[in-house]
Amino acid sequence: MALQREKQRISSSEVLQALADGEDIRLEGCTISGDLDVKRLFVKDESFDTSRMEVGSRDETSVATFSQSIVFNSCIFEGDICFAGPWDKTDELTVIFKRDIGFNSSCFQGQTRFDGVVFRGLAGFDGCTFQRVVGFRHADFGARALFRTARFDGYGLFSGAVFGKEVRFTNTCFSKGGNFTGVRFGERADFGGCHSGSKAMPIYESVHFVRRRHGDEETFWRFVKQACTEAGYYQLAGESFYHERCANFWRRFKCLDRGDSSPAKRPARLLRAVRLLPEFIFGRLLFGYGERPTRVLVTGVLIIIVCAMFYASPYAEVRYRSDDQCSQLSPMDGLYFSTITFTTLGFGDLYPDQTNLTTRSVAMAEAISGACLMALFVVCLAKRFSRG
Repeated sequence: MALQREKQRISSSEVLQALADGEDIRLEGCTISGDLDVKRLFVKDESFDTSRMEVGSRDETSVATFSQSIVFNSCIFEGDICFAGPWDKTDELTVIFKRDIGFNSSCFQGQTRFDGVVFRGLAGFDGCTFQRVVGFRHADFGARALFRTARFDGYGLFSGAVFGKEVRFTNTCFSKGGNFTGVRFGERADFGGCHSGSKAMPIYESVHFVRRRHGDEETFWRFVKQACTEAGYYQLAGESFYHERCANFWRRFKCLDRGDSSPAKRPARLLRAVRLLPEFIFGRLLFGYGERPTRVLVTGVLIIIVCAMFYASPYAEVRYRSDDQCSQLSPMDGLYFSTITFTTLGFGDLYPDQTNLTTRSVAMAEAISGACLMALFVVCLAKRFSRG
């Protein structure tokens, strides 16, 4: 037995009874009237036949398992859709979909709730329109989850959700923002082209990416960056830009392992890896992609102190302009000489002995690093304070 209809008007009670009977459901272009609330199956006044329904309990939580194939293509849901417990007691009911479930290109005119639902098969919501609040709080997506070209006209709640496999939000619009607090992404999360239809900024505290060293979160941070920029939160946009660039670096780094492993290709892969090394040291660690000016400042101070300790040691030979003989500098004079060397100021009252190659080499290296770090620091400050 199966519930198959096309371009018809069907009551939600008929759909609920088909769910309880374990029938396959395939509706194409249909309109479902009334509230499709799975809790109605447990209300005695509703008079549903649940004798064939797979119902259990776990830690004082009712568990309803649906093993049939469920497809709602291009359907219109006029009422609320609820496959969860009440808003304030979501743990009272857990719904499990064992097989693939699809709502592709459907329109949800009422509230939509899949809080705590376990999707063991594909969860397809491509092209859906959610006109009111939609909740996937603490949902468990065991297989792929697809929300491509979907539109969230209401607030999207994904807090605490677990995406065990790939999830795609490609070209999805969050008109009133979304909540991704505590979301766990097990594999690639594709937010390419995802955007906000207003100045609503998504909430993304404690978002966890299992494969951070694969760069799978790059498009997520790009989406957050664009939303923060449009909303005027430029500091948060800068932080998102930093995470985006880090993810981009790790993605390019991991791509080196995906190529041809033949011996003839190894020198080329090694060369590409060496080319990424300066970006990793200067761009990511030191410069912070322009978002970490304090790193540049701290690095400069450390270089000045270390070089000052060297200049004040017996291994260095620094001459006073007024003295023909080399003498060991005091700690204060060593710090003074290190500072004017780092800043390339050079008053000329102190200079490294021309016969001591080590001292001259350290002075040259400090001068070069000082010129570079000061330029980076200025760029960092200009980038952070010129936004908006």
